[in-house]
Amino acid sequence: MEVEAAKALGMALAIGLGVIGPGVGIGIIVGKALEAIGRNPEASGKVIANMFIGIAFTEALAIFALVVAFIVKFV
Repeated sequence: MEVEAAKALGMALAIGLGVIGPGVGIGIIVGKALEAIGRNPEASGKVIANMFIGIAFTEALAIFALVVAFIVKFV
């Protein structure tokens, strides 16, 4: 296997496996937020604000995986 092919495969694996966790995490966050809003509609403002904060932190993990994938590919 050539070096460039190995780097491309490493990049694909790094980003592919790196976004599985955040994808599942965002799904759980949104599902639980919708459940909370369904149980207590008056608190929807607080729940939505906290949901977006949680999504931002979870998405940061996917961005870290992307950065690692680019490091694998180009360094």
